[in-house]
Amino acid sequence: MKQALRDTGGRQELVSKDFSDLGTAVAALPSEYRSQLEPLLERVVENSTRRRRILSLVQDALGQLRLDMKYLMFDLEATRRERDEYRRKLGEDQ
Repeated sequence: MKQALRDTGGRQELVSKDFSDLGTAVAALPSEYRSQLEPLLERVVENSTRRRRILSLVQDALGQLRLDMKYLMFDLEATRRERDEYRRKLGEDQ
């Protein structure tokens, strides 16, 4: 899906090309229809943007969790190797 920039009261946000095209089509409508559709379109775009941000946060959190799990597995394996080494040394001393 292609992305386009949209100006929302002084700030720009990334919206899909479909939403941008829909906004252009709504803007071309007569004012009586446009006034009914613009608030609905704004809500749809805001919800879509919020969902995209949430998805991005979840993906980042999952990536961090995967990295943390790799570190934990590495630490666990190192601890097991150290334990086995100490047991082996303890067995030699006895």
